[in-house]
Amino acid sequence: MNGNQIEGLIGMTATLGILLLLVLPSVLGIVRDRRIDRQLREAERNGLRPAAASPQPPAPRRVTKSRRHHGATRAA
Repeated sequence: MNGNQIEGLIGMTATLGILLLLVLPSVLGIVRDRRIDRQLREAERNGLRPAAASPQPPAPRRVTKSRRHHGATRAA
């Protein structure tokens, strides 16, 4: 191998490494989604409901103060 071939090999290896770094998060996300889907299917087969489908207690009511206008009054 001469110098040009070694430079080409290094460049190709670097390019493939960068491509791998860009694709890796997507692949990990797909694997995670498939695992969650498999767990949900297994829970349905066993008669369990997902946590999101369980009835939620009503949210507490928010107490707000009345709005007061503290700005300058408008002239007509």
